[in-house]
Amino acid sequence: QEKHIESGGGTVQSGGSLRLSCKAVGRPFSTYAVAWFRQAPGKGREFVAAISGLTTAETIYGDDVRGRFTIYKNNTENAAHLQMDNLKPEDTGIYYCATRLFGGASKRADDYFDWGQGTHVSVSS
Repeated sequence: QEKHIESGGGTVQSGGSLRLSCKAVGRPFSTYAVAWFRQAPGKGREFVAAISGLTTAETIYGDDVRGRFTIYKNNTENAAHLQMDNLKPEDTGIYYCATRLFGGASKRADDYFDWGQGTHVSVSS
C-alpha cells in the first residue's frame, strides 16, 4: 500500500525548472521527515535534500544541488515539494521521495522507512 505518491517529473532544457511533489496518503506529513534521493542511469543512489519532521523544520542539501534546489512542506496540501531551478543535464535521473516519522533531516537512505515509486527527471543540454 502506497504511503505517499511522487509527481512532477518531466523533461526540461538545461537552465529550466521543475517542481517535484510528494503527497502523503492517509497520514499527516507535518510530523514526518521527508527526503529526496535520486539515481542516475548506471549510478548509485544519491542524496538530494531533506526536511525535518521536528518543529525546527531543518533542511539539508547535497553538495551538487545546494543553492539550486529548495525542499519545503505544505501542510495544507499534506505534501512536500522539491523546487528545482537552474537544472543541469547531470540532474537527470529517477527521483525518489522517502519518509520517516518524527525524524530529523538525514542524508542516510537507511534512516528512511517508506519509499515511493519514483518520478523521472530528464534535463537536455
